[in-house]
Amino acid sequence: MKKKLIKKIANSRIIRAFVAKPTPKWMVFLADVLIIALSCLCVFAFGGSSQGISGAVYEPMVRGLVAFGIYTMLSLILGTSRYIIRLSVIEDTYKLVLLVVVSSLSLAVLSVATRLAAGFYYYDFWTIFTLAVISFSLMLLMRLAIKYLYITVAGVTQLKERVIVLGSAINSYFLASALKSEFEGRFDPVALLSLSSRNTDSTVNGIPIVPFDPETVPEVFEYYKCNTLLFLSTQLEIMRNGTADVFLRNHVKLLMLNQVEEFDVNGKAMPNLSTHVQNIRIEDLLGREPIRTENPVIKSVIRGQTVMITGAAGSIGSEIVRQVAGMGAADIVLLDQAETPMHDMQLEMEAAFPDTKIHLFIGDVANYKRMEHAFQKYHPRYVFHAAAYKHVPMMERNPPEAVLTNVFGTKNIADLSVKFNVEKFVMVSTDKAVNPTNVMGASKRIAEIYVQSLFFHLRNNSDRPSTRFITTRFGNVLGSNGSVIPLFRRQIEQGGPVTITHRNIIRYFMTIPEACSLVLEAGCMGKGGEIFVFDMGEPVKIWDLAERMISLSGLRVGEDIEIVETGLRPGEKLYEELLNEKEHTIATHHKKIMIARVRSYAYGDVLEHLERLHAAVEAGASHDIVAEMKHIVPEFKSNNSIWQKVDEEIKEEPDAFTMHEIDTNNK
Repeated sequence: MKKKLIKKIANSRIIRAFVAKPTPKWMVFLADVLIIALSCLCVFAFGGSSQGISGAVYEPMVRGLVAFGIYTMLSLILGTSRYIIRLSVIEDTYKLVLLVVVSSLSLAVLSVATRLAAGFYYYDFWTIFTLAVISFSLMLLMRLAIKYLYITVAGVTQLKERVIVLGSAINSYFLASALKSEFEGRFDPVALLSLSSRNTDSTVNGIPIVPFDPETVPEVFEYYKCNTLLFLSTQLEIMRNGTADVFLRNHVKLLMLNQVEEFDVNGKAMPNLSTHVQNIRIEDLLGREPIRTENPVIKSVIRGQTVMITGAAGSIGSEIVRQVAGMGAADIVLLDQAETPMHDMQLEMEAAFPDTKIHLFIGDVANYKRMEHAFQKYHPRYVFHAAAYKHVPMMERNPPEAVLTNVFGTKNIADLSVKFNVEKFVMVSTDKAVNPTNVMGASKRIAEIYVQSLFFHLRNNSDRPSTRFITTRFGNVLGSNGSVIPLFRRQIEQGGPVTITHRNIIRYFMTIPEACSLVLEAGCMGKGGEIFVFDMGEPVKIWDLAERMISLSGLRVGEDIEIVETGLRPGEKLYEELLNEKEHTIATHHKKIMIARVRSYAYGDVLEHLERLHAAVEAGASHDIVAEMKHIVPEFKSNNSIWQKVDEEIKEEPDAFTMHEIDTNNK
């Protein structure tokens, strides 16, 4: 009966209008003024023990008006009415304490002054103390009443999702309290799940604190009739370290508050925390700390320069474009042969960077004449070469195109960079170039070999500065075209099954922005001839990744969606490497970037092999193309591929194709 009455009152138009928006500042200030006036009336109506100046009967009124003026003026100065009452009781309390303390001190100073000047205390200690206590108590009670009314109305008029908030620290408490207070919020915090043994079996603002125990998670969520956990983005590292899996195994939905907005103490806008709560993504739980790099030197190098990015419409290329634009490049040449993505990229860049000159150049990197025209027209100072074919099974079936683009397309851009005096050429390579088991990886390794041999050839045979060639090598990037995560998402949306090539397959992952920022960092620090490798963190088992994604979607593996093994694809291997067994690394000033000590080959030998490779491409002879690739990269051993037969053939040939290694320390 009582609850129905409260709901009826709460649903009234007047009450709903009252709580729908923050209480106006002027209304709070007016209430404070009335409370101060009432407090002064209560204290000074009974006289208060002090001596008057004249002993007149109106003397208590004068003292009350003076005290009222001091309290009111300081209330205005200190801004006790500026906070949103229903969200800021702690801040309000602090301000009220400050108000009564400063006001009391002011009255005390006035009394001391009258004592020194006239020989009597205008206000005695008891009067000052009584006024402070009554004023503080009434103003605080008014605020608590407004907050209680708001929470009551919000609680009975909204259908909110019950959630448990992770943590019992101050930030988690603020989050739970703010969500509980939201009038049109989405969530009703019913408990705080403490990761420590402290503060358990207690309550905060009416919200119980319960201890976290992996064994009792199902019982806790069942007891509170809830299946959702909400946590702060600052707690992501805790979730990555296996805590998230505890909840996922028990089919608990995970939500994350992506950012905590500062409350507008001026009352101009009320932040709605619910709008910042989002479903957690698998990218957030990959068990590695994102690599961040903020190097002002990079900005100083890029600012005002002309930069060319090949493969600019792709996942990596487009992010390099964004970051380079953000660093103040004067002209950015976007080079790609994908028409529609290039158009989309142009619209995005014109909207985001209207002051940057964006030049679109449609062309195939394998077309030397077309690429030469681009260099003649724009004369870039820096070139970031991201154009490549990267799809392993597709390139396994089309070796001529893989070699034409990945090898000879790279050769074209590298040669033109030398011809047009480009200062730095930065090539984006892949971990699949290490001990390659497929055509795509081998083609990228040959591209690495060529640009490195070209640099050392120029350095050792010229007295003038030449283009510095730098290679960056890293693993899979999240969200890139062809990435496994978008594929799994589509399969889950379609009801499954989720297909995995092998139960034990593992991969390294990195986000696109951090990969590109490291490419820029490596390009800046590179002196020429280096192959930089990035710290990719811990490898991720793809089977576990699929299970997590299914659980994050609120589904159950084996019941709602099946995971099916399809077998390794042509050229695919169970794990990727960043170095082969004959390579090691040298540390740099950036702890996440290392220099790989790789074998370098004589430029003349490389050219000779590339001529034979090009002849095979011209003839369209895939068998001869793959055979020549294996001669250039002896560690290229095909796996689960029709080209394994070429490995058997090469074993029977005399070792007449080995290239000569060079000492890169000689000038």
